[in-house]
Amino acid sequence: MASVSDAVWAVDIGNSSLKALYLALVGDSVEVGAFDTIQHSKVLSGKGVSPSEREELIALSLRKLVERHDIAVDDVIVSVPSQNSFARFVTLPPVEAKKIPEIVGFEAAQQIPFDLNEVQWDWQLMTAEDSPEKRVGLFAIKNEIINAELEHFNREDLPVAYVQMAPMALYNYLLYDRPSLLKSEDRPVVVLNIGAEITDLVVCTGSTVWQRCILVGGNAFTQAISDAFKINFEKAEKLKRTAAVSKYARQIFQAMRPVFTELASEVQKSLGFYTSANANARFSRIVAMGGGTKLRGLLKYLQQTLQVPVERPDMFKQLRLGPGVSAAKFHDSVSQFGVVYGLGVQGLGLARIETNLLPKSVVRSMAWAMKIRLFMAAACFLFLVSLMALGRQVLDKVNYDQQDDARRQIASTISQAQDVQSTIDKTRDGLESHKERVTEMFARFRYRDAIAQVHEAVLAELPGPDNNPAQEALYAAFAAGDVDAVKQVPRKERKQLFVTSMAVSFAADLTTAVFGQMSMAEEGMEMSQEEMEMQMQMMEYEMEYGLEGYGTELVEAPPTIPGFLVTIEGYSPYKDVGSLLDPSGVENRPEEEWGFVTRLQHLDGGDPNNAPFSLYEKGVITHFQLDKGFVDPSVTDVRVPYGIGVPEEQEGMANFGYTQQEDMVLVDPMTQEVISPVDKLDDRGKPQTNRRGEVVKVKNDSWFILKFKLVWNDAPFIEDPMAGMMMGYMR
Repeated sequence: MASVSDAVWAVDIGNSSLKALYLALVGDSVEVGAFDTIQHSKVLSGKGVSPSEREELIALSLRKLVERHDIAVDDVIVSVPSQNSFARFVTLPPVEAKKIPEIVGFEAAQQIPFDLNEVQWDWQLMTAEDSPEKRVGLFAIKNEIINAELEHFNREDLPVAYVQMAPMALYNYLLYDRPSLLKSEDRPVVVLNIGAEITDLVVCTGSTVWQRCILVGGNAFTQAISDAFKINFEKAEKLKRTAAVSKYARQIFQAMRPVFTELASEVQKSLGFYTSANANARFSRIVAMGGGTKLRGLLKYLQQTLQVPVERPDMFKQLRLGPGVSAAKFHDSVSQFGVVYGLGVQGLGLARIETNLLPKSVVRSMAWAMKIRLFMAAACFLFLVSLMALGRQVLDKVNYDQQDDARRQIASTISQAQDVQSTIDKTRDGLESHKERVTEMFARFRYRDAIAQVHEAVLAELPGPDNNPAQEALYAAFAAGDVDAVKQVPRKERKQLFVTSMAVSFAADLTTAVFGQMSMAEEGMEMSQEEMEMQMQMMEYEMEYGLEGYGTELVEAPPTIPGFLVTIEGYSPYKDVGSLLDPSGVENRPEEEWGFVTRLQHLDGGDPNNAPFSLYEKGVITHFQLDKGFVDPSVTDVRVPYGIGVPEEQEGMANFGYTQQEDMVLVDPMTQEVISPVDKLDDRGKPQTNRRGEVVKVKNDSWFILKFKLVWNDAPFIEDPMAGMMMGYMR
């Protein structure tokens, strides 16, 4: 398949005219850079037009296109009529994905009614790659038809990069420009492209396409007029185009009535055949394209006969007109540009059907032509670089000879610098002992940032825009203090964890370390009396004897598993705080579904050697504890974290120090929303009661207390006893 381009010319050579459309990607939009419709001097399929004259008419139209537009610099994609092509859709047996091309080749040999050496063929997977059912489309066209089509462009030195069947181009147009029409597989949309010689009927759904070529087109209406009025084909064509304003309008439409009936009958048969194979299908509408749709009364007749809404587009919804493109002229030609629109979308890499019926020999030739140009460019560049290198060498030799005095001065300066360096080395040797002393004095501060790293690593895993991008706007509004924007998200849908307190302490061995029994608000940041006395003794010992006074008997054995004990307390407005903290069964699912604890389990990214911390023994209660419940000031038998909300009558004051009481109402200090349970009211605004006469409560926010241990993966062996003790007291 040819490579996708940023700009492409799509060309459709019809029996009555040549249609061309230039599309380019501009940012995320597709823009029309130019378009053209060139009428042939004669209808190609008209009576008396010989094959040689037909070739000459096409050549003249193409030459006009080349003269009007510079199309040789961009890729060209062309269409082939449906009556000259083959399309078949088959369901493959269940096979591995890598074996699909092999099975498709076998199916192609069975389904395509020609020797595969006589045709150009390609295939397209129509179902999703992970779908259990594999359905593919097979598309083929005989070599002589492709070669004849390409010969028109070769004569004008226009290299063709893509060849596509007209019905598949129409399918690509509909899926890209009108995706809103394809809402259900049981409500297909029909594209009816009425050309001069044939009518393409394409039944489209979001994942399937079915097409049929009806051998009735605009020329059939012209021929009916010619036969009725005994005039030649050209005069009949003119009479058909002016029928609406002709004084013989009634006689003209009477002459065309049998063709109206024949076309409607063929379309009805085709739709009936489709519904017989797809029993649940109900056609939502018919999108009519092509020059034949301009025939007065035709679309209304089809709608009345088929009992399906028929529309003719007067604009393309996904196209933007570039500067210099006439909107009036373009919209007047929209109905004829369905095929070239679909071709252009494929050339830009935005189409559903991506097959390319360009002969493989042409593809190889294009690839080699590109490689030859690259080889030539590389050779020229290499020659230029060689010349530059030679010139540089000559210039360097001249400069070298001119800088003899400078070299002597440099040698003298280097000698002086070496003497100075020798002096510096002697001085440095004398400083080594002082540096060792300084290093020893500052050893106790070597790991003072470990606690900050723990805080940073843990807090980064709280719900936020990075791990919950779906509510990025909520977090931004909260950070900006925009209360109205925060309230736009229902409180119970806000994935937020508010931390009221957090404590971190070092443990030399996590296997034996025990979580503290007091809450952090009660414990504060203070040491126990015993710890303070021990600290004072160690400091007095240091002042009396210095650091050298510590004996080896004070150095403890290296800890088995050093790390940190972390306690986090807070609350959340989310309706299910458990799923926000520690949802089950999501470790192998997308990160957006992980909870706070799940992300803590992946701090090391699966490789403890490359991460400073990792969660220790989550499944053991002595190493991991999670308590939670609903925020309720009236509950006194459960310790609830301090700092949750503010009492309604004491706005602006955190709930440190107040006593729990039944009638207290806690509100969010920012949004003033109630976070504690409130009475459930009936339709009259009175509290509802249960069978026992108790008032029914509506529970709002939830509190949580999370205790866990983090392994310090790159923890040092602390030889300094004072440093080890100070590390143990860190909060």
